[in-house]
Parts: sequence; C-alpha cells; structure tokens
Amino acid sequence: MQTEQIVALLIAERDRLSKAIEALQGPIKRRGRPPKLQGTSANPEGANAREASTSSKGRLSAAGRKAIADAARRRWAAIKAGKAVSPFAKNAGRK
Repeated sequence: MQTEQIVALLIAERDRLSKAIEALQGPIKRRGRPPKLQGTSANPEGANAREASTSSKGRLSAAGRKAIADAARRRWAAIKAGKAVSPFAKNAGRK
C-alpha cells in the first residue's frame, strides 16, 4: 500500500516537472500554416458567403454581348471580303 502512494506521488511530481520544462522551452515550433479552428469563421452563415460574393462579380449584359458578337461578325466579314488581313493568317505582319 505504501509503495502505491509513493508511485502516485512520483508520477504527480513527474507531471509537474514536465509542465515546468514545457513552459520554459516554449511552445513546439510548427512549420507551415497554422490549423484552422473549427468554431471560428469570418461569415457564420457559411453558405451565404458565396451568394453575397457573386453579386459583386462583373457580368456582361445581353446588349453588351450582342455588341461584341456584331463587331466580331463585321471583322470576319471584312476578312472574307478581302478588305482586312486575318489575325490567324500565316506570317501575318511578320517578316
């Protein structure tokens, strides 16, 4: 019975000494990005973050898309008519 008490006291002393050594040495140096905490988040709603960010994204209107398509058609019509040089022609503009 007395040896069990001695062993328990020695284990307690060892734990105290281990904690003191860790406190003196400082935390273990970790490499890389620190792990993300589970409970914290910039946006607590989570899924709503994507919905909010999509509204700020620049989008092309139907009129803008039509204007670009019309301009492309005019460029290719000029190339086919021989009035302009194709940007994909071999050695176009090269010496």
